[in-house]
Amino acid sequence: MKRGTTLFLKIAVILIGIPVLALCIFLVPEIANFAAELYPDITYIKYLVFINFYAASIPFYFALYQAFKLLSYIDKSKAFSDLSVRALKTIKYCAITISILYVLGMPLFYLIAEMDDAPGIIVIGMVLIFASLVIAVFAAVLQKLLKEAIDIKSENDLTV
Repeated sequence: MKRGTTLFLKIAVILIGIPVLALCIFLVPEIANFAAELYPDITYIKYLVFINFYAASIPFYFALYQAFKLLSYIDKSKAFSDLSVRALKTIKYCAITISILYVLGMPLFYLIAEMDDAPGIIVIGMVLIFASLVIAVFAAVLQKLLKEAIDIKSENDLTV
């Protein structure tokens, strides 16, 4: 594979991480303050918002790092190796973790949507959960296909 293609994908991975970092820096505190204004009697709701969003950003960035490593393996012609399978497995687990964290945060989204009378907030939460699950399934399928390709390759290497 040409190096330019993986370079483009590496740049895309970096560019995916920048807006999420900006959202974590600028938008999450605003959402937390908004939730605290909606429920002034629930003092800890602000911290629940912080915990939910920032906890989900950790596996997101770890998955981006694994995707970057996977592209590096492709550059080094190690695409059909156990390292690539391990990276895909980690991406799958990160996506599942993100989905679980947002499922656990759905009651929080519901509280904010109910008080603000904005059902779109719940839809956004469901989209985040669904997108993470799609990525997890896609990574699982790629992991299985890559493992089978490695097994076939090793079988053919042993055949005289």
